[in-house]
Amino acid sequence: MTVIAQGFVGERLAEARMALGLSATVFADLADLSVQSVSKYENNRQTPKLDGVHRFASILKVPYDYFFRPMAARNEKPIFWRGRLSAPPTARDRAEVRLEWMKEVVDYLASYFDLPALNVPQIDHAEDHFGSLDFVERVADEIREFWEIRPGPMPDTIEQLETNGILMSRIHVRVDKLDAFSQWSDRFGVPFVVLSRDKASACRQRFDVLHELVHIICHANISQKRLNDRAFYKAAEKQADQIASAILLPEAEFVGELYAPSLDGFLTLKERWGASVAAMIMRSKHLDLIDDDDARRLWINYNRRGWRKGEPLDNKLEKEEPHLIRRSFELLMEEGVQSASQITKALPFPVADLEELADLEPGTLAKETDSRAAPILKDEFRQDSNVVSIFRDKD
Repeated sequence: MTVIAQGFVGERLAEARMALGLSATVFADLADLSVQSVSKYENNRQTPKLDGVHRFASILKVPYDYFFRPMAARNEKPIFWRGRLSAPPTARDRAEVRLEWMKEVVDYLASYFDLPALNVPQIDHAEDHFGSLDFVERVADEIREFWEIRPGPMPDTIEQLETNGILMSRIHVRVDKLDAFSQWSDRFGVPFVVLSRDKASACRQRFDVLHELVHIICHANISQKRLNDRAFYKAAEKQADQIASAILLPEAEFVGELYAPSLDGFLTLKERWGASVAAMIMRSKHLDLIDDDDARRLWINYNRRGWRKGEPLDNKLEKEEPHLIRRSFELLMEEGVQSASQITKALPFPVADLEELADLEPGTLAKETDSRAAPILKDEFRQDSNVVSIFRDKD
């Protein structure tokens, strides 16, 4: 008997397909379907059979229940992609799906926890601020002052954002040029930031965090139409880089500790400041500590030393980690509010992806404790040496 999968949500099929980076044509071949049938399923013009849904789940590596989970409303605000011009569209699609999953995770957690209130400065931005070094320095100073950050090296950047209500995650984007992305959520009224786990050093990740922070604070009202303008997009990215650099390396303290604007001089400051040598070269150029010729020589020597592929200390410095979402899941399980199986039932995403989004150790949500009822032998019959359990313990 043919059974139609009543309640099937076609958009989830498209989402799961994009999460694996599959085109409709490739998926159609894998599922032994026509491209037209895939389109009809994804656009809810046709409903698949139950055995078809099981086949989709197997191919796309998602739980069966995933296809029956209602879709949340999508945001209207643009996503700021770090590396948008060089990253392939399939990579952005794959990453954007995980951003949407992250929002659904936060929606779930918000029913159990009061998350930190949003606390970011309000900064007016206009297009004529592009290219203004005075604006760069002023905004960097305002952000540090607003959060009462002491003079000197920037503390844990992820902790700063999470403490002030910005929601953070890290994923494997599986493409070199897509380092991070962010978006204001219409539904939550707060910003989300997703970082790449791929290859980025601790210093580069800190810079990416601050780069996205600038988009959140300064570029929140920029439309997608403006971002589609290549020149405008490049100007916004350049400004985000400059302000991030100024937050990371404030002029007075950085210049005061720099004994010489040389590769070795920068390297001595790297561990203390949590900033790459490359970032220090760019910052020194912005502050006119070096001229164009000096910068060119530094970059030539930087490449000769092979630092373009990895700087000294990159393997020593540990990356900062998101804490808020991970600790929320840990508390739910530690306090017995929700078990791992209840969490994965409520959030029917691939378990590995769910653990990655939450920064949980792999396998955390696959573990389950034995909560079945067990009899307790009365004291008068207890003979510890002879008691044998009638229940087999789970491994």
